[in-house]
Amino acid sequence: MLSRTAASLYWLGRYVERADFVARLVEATVRLDALSARPAGEAAWASALAVSETDEAFAATKQSITQAHVARFLTVDASHPGSIVRCLDMARMNAKAVRTALTRDAWTSINRAWLVFSNRSSPGGTVATLNLVEAVKVETLGFEGAVHRMLRNQANAFIRLGQLIERADNTARLLDVKYHLLLPEGEAVGGLVDRDQWTTILQTVSAVTAYRWLYNDGLTPANVIDLLLSRQEMPRSLAGAVEETVEILSLLAKRTGLQGEADRMARMRYARMQKTTSKEVIANGLHQYLKAFNAENALLSGAIARQFRFVA
Repeated sequence: MLSRTAASLYWLGRYVERADFVARLVEATVRLDALSARPAGEAAWASALAVSETDEAFAATKQSITQAHVARFLTVDASHPGSIVRCLDMARMNAKAVRTALTRDAWTSINRAWLVFSNRSSPGGTVATLNLVEAVKVETLGFEGAVHRMLRNQANAFIRLGQLIERADNTARLLDVKYHLLLPEGEAVGGLVDRDQWTTILQTVSAVTAYRWLYNDGLTPANVIDLLLSRQEMPRSLAGAVEETVEILSLLAKRTGLQGEADRMARMRYARMQKTTSKEVIANGLHQYLKAFNAENALLSGAIARQFRFVA
């Protein structure tokens, strides 16, 4: 496989995963603002910007932090790379470059997701915003299903590898913003606002039902952190993404003969995570742990690009 083809497949996986995450983030924030015990307002939308790392770009627009402004910024604003429309633009561009490596279902789901945003300048009110992000979620889930039905070849592996690197990054940032930044000053830990915010995090990663299956003592921050940090059976947990990354890199090593720095980094990260409990992470500083995790994740992405000779 050509290195430029591998790079396009990898970034296709990353951009689709990012679009799906931002859609889920917007949906969960709308619901937090509207349905929480006390409307979250500016704090909720500021946290959505922080999680998606678009807070500085939004600040440059000089707009006030409201649902209408932030929802538009994160969905249909093509002026910055963190919006859904830009993610889908980049995903479609990469998909076109590797069209022959994709199944018809995979290409169609990307194209339909992109068409959702054609000639759309604003998501409208709350209902329109929810309808828009739901349409995006449907198509990105369709893409993920199509990928799982593809041949287990190199093309499939590079897409999944991109999804996993992006997924780990998103979950770590989501958890970090909630734990370190989100709870308003003066609000009680374990209070109604705190509970609603932790529930929103579970909704963002589609883990509400999984949480209920795995934990019997109600909603607690420690359990949510444990679920998203250490439970390998949870697809959007850090442990789950880390384990699958090792598996995909091992598969690619067998198929391509290319093995090196990325494999070593992934295996070392997996070995450390297996020896670390969520209680230890919380005791030693969750914020510091997640920052270090994302820094290492970025280094791993760079190592993957070098190992498989992605074209710059």
